[in-house]
Amino acid sequence: MQREHSDEFDRWNARQELAEAMIPLIGGLYRNHGVVTSIHGRRLINQSPVEVLKAHRFARQLNESELPIEETMPIMVALSAMPLNSASIDLAKLVNRFREVGGELNEFLAAELEPVLKNGSETKPAGADVVLYGFGRIGRLLARILIAHAGNGEGLRLRAIVVRKGSDNDLVKRASLLRRDSVHGPFEGTISVDTEANTILANGTLIQVIYSNDPATIDYTEYGISDAIVVDNTGRWRDEEGLGQHLKSQGVKRVLLTAPGKGEIKNIVYGLNHDSIVDTDAILSAASCTTNAISPVLKAISDQYGIEHGHVETVHSYTNDQNLTDNFHSGDRRGRSAPMNMVITETGAAKAVAKAVPELAGLLTGSAIRVPTPNVSMAILNLNLTTETTRAEVNRYLRDLSLDSTLQQQIDFIDSPEVVSSDFTGSHRAGIVDGLATISTGKHLVLYVWYDNEFGYTSQVVRVIEHMGQTHPQVIPERAVVGA
Repeated sequence: MQREHSDEFDRWNARQELAEAMIPLIGGLYRNHGVVTSIHGRRLINQSPVEVLKAHRFARQLNESELPIEETMPIMVALSAMPLNSASIDLAKLVNRFREVGGELNEFLAAELEPVLKNGSETKPAGADVVLYGFGRIGRLLARILIAHAGNGEGLRLRAIVVRKGSDNDLVKRASLLRRDSVHGPFEGTISVDTEANTILANGTLIQVIYSNDPATIDYTEYGISDAIVVDNTGRWRDEEGLGQHLKSQGVKRVLLTAPGKGEIKNIVYGLNHDSIVDTDAILSAASCTTNAISPVLKAISDQYGIEHGHVETVHSYTNDQNLTDNFHSGDRRGRSAPMNMVITETGAAKAVAKAVPELAGLLTGSAIRVPTPNVSMAILNLNLTTETTRAEVNRYLRDLSLDSTLQQQIDFIDSPEVVSSDFTGSHRAGIVDGLATISTGKHLVLYVWYDNEFGYTSQVVRVIEHMGQTHPQVIPERAVVGA
């Protein structure tokens, strides 16, 4: 029977009305309890009603049927009445589990959420102060994410940024760059500056701007900052001696580098080796954007099929390190105009993978091509496997990992025939497998992995900071362990 236009329109309006009613519940859980709600990893915080409905539709990736908002709404209402601690709660997985076990909803939720229910004896979480040393592309995106993730104020607290003064109206210019971004669009919220106090106020987050050329001589305690995690975005220092200068400043506890570290510094890819961080690690690295994009996929393939050897070819958007027009550059070929040329250059990502996935040490080679796009890159993984597989089997395996696994925040999957690079701007996953591009012949496998080399990487950095500051919310329900 043909569906009536008016019936579909009425159904859409009814679902949109539910989404509109859900938004204050989502916000209240986040602001009052620090609870992050999502659907198969798609965060619902600060989303429009239409975006909430799109997240429900995304559930088709799992079982080819849309997640009815009529089933998630009662769960949201029940959650809003529960005494919850900070948590990351996946509504789709709760719905699926409730379908399996049945019973009374409140009893089911009390059992599932028992690990994060307040019992009256908890002490208020201490949170963690964060200082951004440098305010370039990654620094400003870190600021945006940290401000958006402020929640109930008991997690990461962006307290200060440190820069070298560039002009008399430096503060206004810094705020303007935070407010407007040619790639990622306008800042979601309000920003004001206080030139006398050297502060930026963004959505209620008061950020002290400190002007300094020396990372070793700043007294952060003067600004009420203590035991801070300093995130060095400059890339100027990459070894323990250089980064160790931050630890000489008053109020600093730990340092995180947003670039590959040298020497014995641990290179952390969240989701793979973040559990190797110990309290005595004062200096850490969040590795590179490419290493974060490819390591989780390579780990998953290695666990399931084994990798004998492979080659990683990175097609990478140009970066600020290159020249706008032809000019002198100390690096080979990088002096040629970035927006006019494809530029062959080197990458250490293939070797760096071994720091996060030790079993792949010596098995990968790598090269890179910089291309005239401002953001979003692609890695082509050309792999020889230990065991044979098929295209359908690999795609099904990686899709399932993207929906429910300990690598869900790192690996995404898409099989649309129309996507191009700009479609992945703003993705918070480390990498997105393009299923339609997968090639598999016996033991030979080629995977294409998209990644937002700015926002996706920065999201990974935030996860590392949360782990360092012990502010990462507990995941409910727990995710399936990769390789288990």
